[in-house]
Amino acid sequence: MIHTAKFLVSVALVGCLVSTATAQDKEGWPNTLTIGTGSQGGAYFAYGSGFATIIGQELDLNASVEITGGPGQNVTLVETGDHNMGFVTMGPAYDAWVGKSEVMPDVEHKSIRALFPMYQTPLQAAVLAGSGIDSFDDMEGKRIGVGPASGTSAAYWPRYFANAGMDVSISSAGASDTAGQLKDGLIDAFVYAAGIPTGAYTQLAVENDVKFISMTEEERSKFLAVEPAMSAFTIPANTYEDQPEDVETVSLWNFAIAGEAMPESLAYEITKLAMENNPRMLQVHQAAVETLPEHVDKNSFMPFHPGAVRWFEENGYTIPDELK
Repeated sequence: MIHTAKFLVSVALVGCLVSTATAQDKEGWPNTLTIGTGSQGGAYFAYGSGFATIIGQELDLNASVEITGGPGQNVTLVETGDHNMGFVTMGPAYDAWVGKSEVMPDVEHKSIRALFPMYQTPLQAAVLAGSGIDSFDDMEGKRIGVGPASGTSAAYWPRYFANAGMDVSISSAGASDTAGQLKDGLIDAFVYAAGIPTGAYTQLAVENDVKFISMTEEERSKFLAVEPAMSAFTIPANTYEDQPEDVETVSLWNFAIAGEAMPESLAYEITKLAMENNPRMLQVHQAAVETLPEHVDKNSFMPFHPGAVRWFEENGYTIPDELK
């Protein structure tokens, strides 16, 4: 059993809510739905908390989110059945799929199923303005906070520094805690991976003078050459306070996943909620600007849940036979 801190999302039901799923469609549905997210201050937690509220309101199903170490832990919690759903970036999810999970090594995670595309997770990096760090090269020999130990950031930022031949000291903690460590001078840089805007960075930039570090084209190209699951990404100027210019980086796609045992009707309704209510999803988190059905093709290896397949095909999207 993997232990996590549980946060229940309370849903105030005013009046009589009409569920989008009829009573006869609910055979086999769980009494509660648990979604694995990430640390407080990260996009997963905010996105998941809001989406759990929508599920509760529209499907009349008690939904909860759990703080976890991020994608690496989420994919295993879904594989083992401890969680009904989880959010993953496709790199760590693929590692788990082929038995290279750091949480459960040598076990192929073949029970996970894709539901819907969420958004891209860019790698981000911030330092205090007076640190003297103006580039990634300046981080040589520095203390670097990378977020939770089983998160996307902790998986990929050490690879970035190793690929660049840099010697840095890595530490792990939740996003908000890592931001606090930077503020208190316990680390020299806070590097992370989360949808934008990331709450921990937003608060950090409001409370402190912060510099966001951009990859040079050469740095990005070298990293993409050894991490083909990633793609180039630009964080638009003014995403955060103290960020007047675009920040160049790399990113991974995120998907919501479920276990293969989830009832088809429930997987269908959850996928439908996310894919047909983008304005409402945007109220949950700005990263949901990419929570659109046309991004279904960003998954190239994980089978889709039959309920998700049904929604996408009913709405004109083709799912390759090998992913059904």
